[in-house]
Amino acid sequence: MSMNAKELVITEDGFNNIKKELEYLKTVKRHEVADRIKTAREFGDLSENAEYDEAKNEQGFVEGRISELEHKLKIAVVIDDKDIHTEDVGVGSIVKIKNPVLDFVAEYKIVGSAESDPKNNRISNESPIGSALLGAKVGDTVKVQIPDGEAAYQILEIRR
Repeated sequence: MSMNAKELVITEDGFNNIKKELEYLKTVKRHEVADRIKTAREFGDLSENAEYDEAKNEQGFVEGRISELEHKLKIAVVIDDKDIHTEDVGVGSIVKIKNPVLDFVAEYKIVGSAESDPKNNRISNESPIGSALLGAKVGDTVKVQIPDGEAAYQILEIRR
Protein backbone atom coordinates (compact mmCIF):
# COMPACT_ATOMS: atom_id res chain seq x y z
CA MET A 1 0.00 0.00 0.00
CA SER A 2 1.41 3.37 -0.91
CA MET A 3 1.24 5.81 1.95
CA ASN A 4 0.66 9.15 0.29
CA ALA A 5 -0.84 12.28 1.80
CA LYS A 6 -4.31 11.83 0.35
CA GLU A 7 -7.24 11.68 2.71
CA LEU A 8 -8.84 8.43 3.74
CA VAL A 9 -12.61 8.85 3.73
CA ILE A 10 -14.07 6.52 6.32
CA THR A 11 -17.30 5.99 8.25
CA GLU A 12 -17.37 6.22 12.02
CA ASP A 13 -17.71 2.40 12.23
CA GLY A 14 -14.68 1.93 10.02
CA PHE A 15 -12.64 4.40 12.09
CA ASN A 16 -13.60 2.60 15.31
CA ASN A 17 -12.72 -0.79 13.79
CA ILE A 18 -9.24 0.46 12.87
CA LYS A 19 -8.77 1.81 16.41
CA LYS A 20 -9.87 -1.55 17.87
CA GLU A 21 -7.48 -3.53 15.67
CA LEU A 22 -4.62 -1.15 16.48
CA GLU A 23 -5.27 -1.44 20.21
CA TYR A 24 -5.33 -5.26 19.97
CA LEU A 25 -2.06 -5.36 18.01
CA LYS A 26 -0.31 -3.01 20.44
CA THR A 27 -1.57 -4.52 23.70
CA VAL A 28 -2.02 -8.23 22.95
CA LYS A 29 -0.39 -9.37 19.71
CA ARG A 30 2.87 -7.46 20.16
CA HIS A 31 3.38 -9.14 23.59
CA GLU A 32 2.47 -12.60 22.27
CA VAL A 33 5.07 -12.28 19.50
CA ALA A 34 7.73 -10.97 21.93
CA ASP A 35 7.08 -13.99 24.17
CA ARG A 36 7.43 -16.33 21.16
CA ILE A 37 10.76 -14.71 20.25
CA LYS A 38 11.98 -15.03 23.84
CA THR A 39 10.97 -18.70 24.00
CA ALA A 40 12.54 -19.43 20.60
CA ARG A 41 15.82 -17.79 21.70
CA GLU A 42 16.03 -20.29 24.55
CA PHE A 43 16.26 -23.12 21.99
CA GLY A 44 19.84 -22.06 21.26
CA ASP A 45 21.51 -21.56 17.88
CA LEU A 46 19.47 -18.85 16.15
CA SER A 47 20.91 -19.58 12.68
CA GLU A 48 19.00 -22.86 12.44
CA ASN A 49 16.01 -21.93 14.56
CA ALA A 50 12.79 -21.99 12.51
CA GLU A 51 10.64 -20.92 15.46
CA TYR A 52 12.80 -17.83 15.95
CA ASP A 53 12.71 -16.94 12.24
CA GLU A 54 8.93 -17.38 12.12
CA ALA A 55 8.41 -15.25 15.25
CA LYS A 56 10.69 -12.51 13.88
CA ASN A 57 8.76 -12.53 10.58
CA GLU A 58 5.48 -12.25 12.47
CA GLN A 59 6.94 -9.40 14.52
CA GLY A 60 7.78 -7.57 11.29
CA PHE A 61 4.25 -8.12 10.00
CA VAL A 62 2.66 -6.89 13.27
CA GLU A 63 4.87 -3.78 13.39
CA GLY A 64 4.12 -3.06 9.72
CA ARG A 65 0.39 -3.40 10.31
CA ILE A 66 0.58 -1.12 13.37
CA SER A 67 2.39 1.48 11.28
CA GLU A 68 -0.18 1.17 8.47
CA LEU A 69 -3.14 1.54 10.87
CA GLU A 70 -1.59 4.53 12.62
CA HIS A 71 -1.11 6.16 9.23
CA LYS A 72 -4.75 5.48 8.27
CA LEU A 73 -5.98 7.08 11.50
CA LYS A 74 -3.75 10.10 10.88
CA ILE A 75 -5.17 10.79 7.38
CA ALA A 76 -8.74 9.67 8.12
CA VAL A 77 -11.62 11.99 7.36
CA VAL A 78 -14.53 10.53 9.32
CA ILE A 79 -17.98 10.83 7.77
CA ASP A 80 -20.35 11.49 10.64
CA ASP A 81 -23.64 9.59 10.43
CA LYS A 82 -25.59 12.84 10.73
CA ASP A 83 -23.73 14.18 7.68
CA ILE A 84 -25.03 11.34 5.53
CA HIS A 85 -27.98 12.72 3.61
CA THR A 86 -30.47 10.96 1.37
CA GLU A 87 -30.94 13.55 -1.41
CA ASP A 88 -28.03 12.10 -3.38
CA VAL A 89 -25.45 9.33 -3.05
CA GLY A 90 -22.39 9.98 -0.89
CA VAL A 91 -19.99 8.04 1.31
CA GLY A 92 -22.09 6.33 3.97
CA SER A 93 -25.20 6.09 1.78
CA ILE A 94 -27.01 2.82 1.27
CA VAL A 95 -28.14 2.68 -2.34
CA LYS A 96 -30.59 0.33 -4.01
CA ILE A 97 -29.86 0.07 -7.73
CA LYS A 98 -31.37 -1.81 -10.64
CA ASN A 99 -29.80 -2.95 -13.87
CA PRO A 100 -32.86 -2.90 -16.16
CA VAL A 101 -31.21 -5.02 -18.86
CA LEU A 102 -30.46 -7.90 -16.50
CA ASP A 103 -33.46 -7.15 -14.24
CA PHE A 104 -30.96 -7.24 -11.40
CA VAL A 105 -31.54 -5.32 -8.14
CA ALA A 106 -28.81 -4.86 -5.56
CA GLU A 107 -28.19 -2.81 -2.47
CA TYR A 108 -24.77 -1.38 -1.60
CA LYS A 109 -23.32 0.77 1.13
CA ILE A 110 -20.84 3.30 -0.25
CA VAL A 111 -17.76 3.34 1.99
CA GLY A 112 -14.19 4.63 1.88
CA SER A 113 -11.63 2.36 0.23
CA ALA A 114 -10.30 1.12 3.59
CA GLU A 115 -13.71 -0.34 4.43
CA SER A 116 -14.49 -1.86 1.06
CA ASP A 117 -15.91 -5.39 1.33
CA PRO A 118 -17.76 -6.30 -1.89
CA LYS A 119 -18.80 -9.74 -0.56
CA ASN A 120 -20.81 -7.90 2.10
CA ASN A 121 -22.17 -5.27 -0.33
CA ARG A 122 -19.82 -2.53 0.92
CA ILE A 123 -18.28 -0.89 -2.14
CA SER A 124 -15.61 1.77 -2.24
CA ASN A 125 -16.36 5.33 -3.31
CA GLU A 126 -13.30 4.90 -5.57
CA SER A 127 -14.55 1.72 -7.32
CA PRO A 128 -16.08 2.05 -10.81
CA ILE A 129 -19.66 1.57 -9.55
CA GLY A 130 -19.11 3.55 -6.34
CA SER A 131 -17.62 6.57 -8.09
CA ALA A 132 -20.35 6.50 -10.78
CA LEU A 133 -23.05 6.51 -8.08
CA LEU A 134 -21.62 9.48 -6.13
CA GLY A 135 -23.88 12.50 -6.47
CA ALA A 136 -26.68 10.58 -8.23
CA LYS A 137 -30.29 11.03 -7.08
CA VAL A 138 -33.27 8.65 -6.91
CA GLY A 139 -34.54 8.07 -10.45
CA ASP A 140 -31.15 8.84 -12.07
CA THR A 141 -29.49 6.29 -14.32
CA VAL A 142 -25.71 6.07 -14.09
CA LYS A 143 -23.43 4.41 -16.60
CA VAL A 144 -20.47 2.35 -15.44
CA GLN A 145 -17.57 1.16 -17.59
CA ILE A 146 -17.23 -2.61 -17.34
CA PRO A 147 -14.93 -5.00 -19.22
CA ASP A 148 -17.67 -5.74 -21.82
CA GLY A 149 -18.45 -2.06 -22.40
CA GLU A 150 -20.96 -0.21 -20.26
CA ALA A 151 -23.63 -1.10 -17.70
CA ALA A 152 -26.50 1.17 -16.70
CA TYR A 153 -27.93 1.29 -13.19
CA GLN A 154 -31.06 3.10 -12.08
CA ILE A 155 -31.12 4.54 -8.55
CA LEU A 156 -34.20 3.16 -6.78
CA GLU A 157 -33.56 4.28 -3.21
CA ILE A 158 -31.01 6.15 -1.08
CA ARG A 159 -30.97 5.84 2.69
CA ARG A 160 -28.64 6.00 5.69
